[in-house]
Amino acid sequence: MIELTGDRLAFPFPEVFPDARLTISLMRTLRIPDDGRAYPLPAGLGLFPIRHVDDFGDSVPRDWITRGGVLIPMYQSEEMWVAFSSMYVANRMTSYPFAVKIATGRINAVDGKGWRGGLRKTRQNYMVVPGQPWLDGYAVEEGLIRQFVAMPLGAGYTAEEQMTGKAEFGGMQICVYPMKRETFEELFPVRQERALQRGRIALQEAMPASEPMGMGLAPGGLMKQEIYKDRFGVDVWDTRNRSRCFIHMANSLVWRAITDEEPPLPPLTSRDYGKAGIPWFDYYNEDLEAVGGAEALAELRSVIQMGHEKGETPLPENESSDPVHVIDLSPKKNRVREW
Repeated sequence: MIELTGDRLAFPFPEVFPDARLTISLMRTLRIPDDGRAYPLPAGLGLFPIRHVDDFGDSVPRDWITRGGVLIPMYQSEEMWVAFSSMYVANRMTSYPFAVKIATGRINAVDGKGWRGGLRKTRQNYMVVPGQPWLDGYAVEEGLIRQFVAMPLGAGYTAEEQMTGKAEFGGMQICVYPMKRETFEELFPVRQERALQRGRIALQEAMPASEPMGMGLAPGGLMKQEIYKDRFGVDVWDTRNRSRCFIHMANSLVWRAITDEEPPLPPLTSRDYGKAGIPWFDYYNEDLEAVGGAEALAELRSVIQMGHEKGETPLPENESSDPVHVIDLSPKKNRVREW
């Protein structure tokens, strides 16, 4: 069962372990310039509003109701990142582990393959939480991703359309697997001490009827981010217990027509971001090994590259940026937290 609480998706597995619960947040953020440079991580700029698809059966396409899940509003060329947070089990001094698969338009964002059930033993097609704090885009090289950027289905930009030639699904698909209880209890025995946690800082803060309602995600600018290798092995994950959620993406200009709510304000440009003095972030976990990028994803053309081929300008405000204030969020073994 998936729960929607405060614009966050929770994936609880009480049948596996009382504290087996993963929370996923969909964060608004800066669209980094698509200029061939690799940028640090931009800040989170608040949560996307999330609503139940079933609450709007008369307003959304029939296939959205068939697939269930939730819907969010996104402006064309807006970007997002996905944050992961698993429940902390204090007497075992760890957060409960999960394997998480993410796809866009049913194209896996880690290995570039089409959607398939289960977890792959050969080429890892999932992420492990804790360890992987977030995902901002498609894994194109080791240590590099291309940012998730929203584009209308049918225009040819999305990863789905580039790889399959079809605009059939769009949106984002998430599948979560908890660690087997017996494995968790063996690897993390009961302890009395308590530990502190820290994470990435999040700064809070009508389309014409002829236009398509659905949005998909396309590869944008390059960002420094690693996808970490599963240090436990694929056999520890409880594939008999899994939860799947389909996240539909509605153009923000039709969000009002569907939900009778105002869409969020338009996203910041890189110029606005710099003027506001909002920091950038670096994250590197030296205790974990990164997986390589997917060749199929590396061959995708970015939105800017496709726009040049089409003679279009799909990304406004694409000026290069020079990050000045970069905060290192990497875990430090010897760091002592000040009082």
